[in-house]
Amino acid sequence: MDADLDLLRRYNRSLPRYTSYPTAPHFGDDVGREAFQQTVQRSNAVAPEAPLSLYLHLPFCRQLCYYCGCHMKVTHDPARIEKYLRYLKREIDLLAPRLSSRRPVTQIHWGGGTPTLLTPTQIRALGAFLRDRFEVAPDVEMSIEADPRGLTEKHIAAARAAGCTRLSLGVQTFDAQVQEAIHRVQPERLTRTAVRWARAHGFDGINIDLVYGLPHQTPETFADTLAGVLDLAPDRIALYSYAHVPSVLEHQRLIPEDALPAPAERLRLFGHALETLTGRGGYRFIGLDHFAKPDDELALAQQRGTLRRNFQGYSTRAGADVYAFGISGIHQLSGLYAQNAKALRAYYDAINRSELTVYRGYRLTKEDRLRRHVIMELMCNMTLQKEAVEDRFGVDFDAHFGAALDRLRPLEADGLVALRSDEIEVRPPGRLLVRNIASAFDAYLHEAAPHEQPAYSESV
Repeated sequence: MDADLDLLRRYNRSLPRYTSYPTAPHFGDDVGREAFQQTVQRSNAVAPEAPLSLYLHLPFCRQLCYYCGCHMKVTHDPARIEKYLRYLKREIDLLAPRLSSRRPVTQIHWGGGTPTLLTPTQIRALGAFLRDRFEVAPDVEMSIEADPRGLTEKHIAAARAAGCTRLSLGVQTFDAQVQEAIHRVQPERLTRTAVRWARAHGFDGINIDLVYGLPHQTPETFADTLAGVLDLAPDRIALYSYAHVPSVLEHQRLIPEDALPAPAERLRLFGHALETLTGRGGYRFIGLDHFAKPDDELALAQQRGTLRRNFQGYSTRAGADVYAFGISGIHQLSGLYAQNAKALRAYYDAINRSELTVYRGYRLTKEDRLRRHVIMELMCNMTLQKEAVEDRFGVDFDAHFGAALDRLRPLEADGLVALRSDEIEVRPPGRLLVRNIASAFDAYLHEAAPHEQPAYSESV
């Protein structure tokens, strides 16, 4: 797939990533613990055998990477990690009894932070704890994020014994100068060793995360990184754009701004990566920033029209409520989003009171559910059947979304989207700008004045 850099430049703007709709900036403390508990009770009564997805937020890292935008905490204190795990298990014990025991857990994600900062013994114990508290499905997809630095084969073996089937490796770049500038020195051999261990221990899939737009990054050095990654042949690749927002993330001030690629250079980096991964690499461009081998479950789910998005990104297990454990974790139920406390003290205090840690959220309206469905279909499956939407939500699609369709006409003229009488199709060039296409249906984005908009990342 080739990238039209002029087109990307014209459409590149600050937009949501639509891991939810409405997006997290719309959450409020008027929807909190009580609303969450009521929704949990209702959802488990209405659908006592519906599948579940679990997210574990393990926030600790050995050091701060200057580019990072994750909710993490630096520690070198094993006791601090052990304390957090005790509280995490107590939180699970507060919530798990409220869920129907007949609900199979079909997906679990260990995120952070650095989950592999846990010891192998802690990883095995947490995996066993989850199986003791939940009905984990035999074919569960369980993924764990890992930092090759400090990783040992015992960690990999423990993760596999805990039930993990996918390993997600943070790489970002193989270039030494770039690694120094972002405070993440990670020799390529560490990544290669981690991949070899994962395959030897029977992991079903390996994901590698890359970032473009980093300081000192050039087309030549990034081409070397891409070549090294292709040689490893991971099942999935996430290619993220670095968002430099030092006004929001103070530690990003440590990155030399004069070393960052100019906007035109950033687009060239992305364009070259797109052509390399879909051409010589043979990967399928899922959309947004994700690539997968044609036989990977992510690509197959998109072909079947069952791909979805949640706060962990693209998901192959559609329709599952997501319950999140740990600080800042976000629960995603059919009609409610709810977020756990972000501060450790508030998190620990709530659990000490035997209370759930939710502190804010959002209750979806009927209109929110309609627009969420439309946005997610476009973001995930690249096509939308109008009649199916009309049957499901009882609306006249063209009449209800007249303003959104008008917003899409310039994009249609540029070959990004096809607006037909019965469907909307994201054209191949539009996969690069699918956030722009989806945003046409975002009522909140178009109701707010420009100065009232939250700070989102650029669409390319």
